[in-house]
Amino acid sequence: MFEKIEFYFKLREKNELNMETNGKKNSFKHFINHISKKYLLINIIFFIILLGCQNMKRNTNWVLIWNDEFENDNIDLSKWEHEINAWGGGNKELQYYTDRLDNSYIEDGCLVIQAIKENYSSTEGTREYTSARLRTKYMGDWLYGRIEVRAKLPYGQGIWPAIWMLPTDEVYGGWAASGEIDIMEYLGHEANIVYGTIHYGGEWANNVYSGINYLLPEGNFSDDFHIFAIEWEEGEIRWYVDGIHYQTQTEWYTYNEDYPAPFDQYFHIILNLAVGGNWPGNPDETTVFPQKLFIDYVNVYEKR
Repeated sequence: MFEKIEFYFKLREKNELNMETNGKKNSFKHFINHISKKYLLINIIFFIILLGCQNMKRNTNWVLIWNDEFENDNIDLSKWEHEINAWGGGNKELQYYTDRLDNSYIEDGCLVIQAIKENYSSTEGTREYTSARLRTKYMGDWLYGRIEVRAKLPYGQGIWPAIWMLPTDEVYGGWAASGEIDIMEYLGHEANIVYGTIHYGGEWANNVYSGINYLLPEGNFSDDFHIFAIEWEEGEIRWYVDGIHYQTQTEWYTYNEDYPAPFDQYFHIILNLAVGGNWPGNPDETTVFPQKLFIDYVNVYEKR
């Protein structure tokens, strides 16, 4: 493209010099300027179209194979299972996870996971908060792919939502020898930061982790919806927020198998909203309840 532009400007200079002798300089200069601008515009348009085609080609490498846009009146139980427990996720969390409509439901085309401050008792005891945790285990399990979730996050001290993945069959042993992929974790008192992490190594307490955070350039994650994604391929996992690639992980291990284990087995998706725990700390007098995690859609893509 640039060679063509240079050619026409050289042609203009040459003809301007020749036309000075016969009094036609101004008219020819106007003509060449018109031609030069025309071809410059054509080449710029061609360049933009070419870039668009290249991006389209790159994007079509990922083919949608599973999704939920939450357009039905109720949660699709052929795709999602509620986990019901009060054991605190191993992190001293304070909530009782239930399958009640109070804690998870469909509203305006979104899955809503709602944390409520209330005394609730069931088979595992009594807790001061309730919430929900849903997973795709044995209904949606994938080895590699692009996982993409559009979500609006809650806020407040002690609020801990997560979009993450666990191994379906734990073929290399218990947590975290078989791995964990955190697509997005978030602490409600740091409303402009999300974390992307992998856990691996040995079983607890010989586990390790790697990851970094992403700082939202403007505003908070509780203000509006954002797209959180990973692209998981053999030997590499990449993290994205709103299309911005902010980290890549390629180094990990498990005690029980060679690399690229443990991230070479089937994983499933988990969506949950925890209250309290070792990492965020517990809610305080500033925390407002109820808090809601909104999920607009979950898409899974396969690379073709």
